[in-house]
Amino acid sequence: MPDRLNADDHEGDPVGRRVRVRLRVTPQGLEIIGDAVRAGEIEALLQQLEPAMIERMLCG
Repeated sequence: MPDRLNADDHEGDPVGRRVRVRLRVTPQGLEIIGDAVRAGEIEALLQQLEPAMIERMLCG
């Protein structure tokens, strides 16, 4: 799987908090693909997202 972040993303985020996430609905359910400058940032984000919150985000 290719990186979601590029060199400009790393240079433009000296604190290391940049995260990119792609949500895609598949026949099997919701696919969440993400990348972060620091892995801990995306892990913390995903731990905070409950299924109901993700559903609200997808429904607008």
